[in-house]
Parts: sequence; C-alpha cells; structure tokens
Amino acid sequence: MSNSDILINIVRFILLVFLQVLLLNNVNLAGYINPYLYILFIILYPLDGNKGLLIFLSFLLGLFIDIFQDSGGVHAAACTFIAYIRPVVLKYSFGVSYEYNSVKIKKANPMERLTYIASLVFMHHFVMFSLEIFSAKHILLLLKSTLFSGIFTIVLIVCTMILFNRKSS
Repeated sequence: MSNSDILINIVRFILLVFLQVLLLNNVNLAGYINPYLYILFIILYPLDGNKGLLIFLSFLLGLFIDIFQDSGGVHAAACTFIAYIRPVVLKYSFGVSYEYNSVKIKKANPMERLTYIASLVFMHHFVMFSLEIFSAKHILLLLKSTLFSGIFTIVLIVCTMILFNRKSS
C-alpha cells in the first residue's frame, strides 16, 4: 500500500465514522430501517492491503460506532466478522481475477460488484441484528431488519460509490 492509499484510508475512516454518528444514526425509517454506510470502509479497503490490519481497523471502526451508539459491541463484532470473511466473498464474487490480484472494485463488472457489496452488507447486518435482538422468538424482526436495512444500505453504498467515482474521473 502506498502513502496515498494510507492517507485516503485514514480520511475515509474518519469521515465515515463522523457521517454515521452525526447524520445516519438519526435516520430511522418505519422503526427498523437504518442505513449503515460506515461499512464502505471495509468494502473499499485495498485488496493488496494487510489483512490483519483490515481486521484490526474494522474492529476499531465498529468499536467507535458502538461507543457513540452505546450498542454494546454489536457493530465491532459484525465489522470484524465481515473483515475476516472478506477474502472468501471476494473469491466467489470476482473469481479468477481476484486470485490473480487484477480486480479493481470501482471498475469491476457491475454484477460482480453488486454481489460483493450485497454479500458483505447482508452478512454484516445479519450478524449485527442477531447479536442485537438475540432471541429466536423475534426471528421475523431479525430477517425483516436485515433485509430492509440491507437494501437501504446497499442503495446508499452504490450511490456513494457512483458519486465519488464520477467526481474523481
């Protein structure tokens, strides 16, 4: 990872935490639809970056969100999980091109990119809401929250990626 990549990731980390804490934590549609844009940091982390560092930074990212939301570690656990499982998701989303390190997420096939983003978002949301709800009696609430918050988060992530991809072009 180059110095510019490190600087970009530091700025992205800080901006996403502040955006989530100050703005997006106040968005609550229909009582159970919340956007979680901060996981964009994990999605866009460089593929050639240190995997152990990604897991540590993902834990810190989730921990900062937990501190501001007073949510008891559910975000830290979910972020650490998707950072750990990310190489597997990359492999089944991008196939051979990931194995040869020739993937650029911002320039990838839209279907492969959507598969990658949706997989990580739904895994994150399922783990997070499972730990938050933590009851088999409320399985429908868990699935409903995961599905609708996941769809809203995916739309927000894709729109953000399109907005910043156009701006940088």
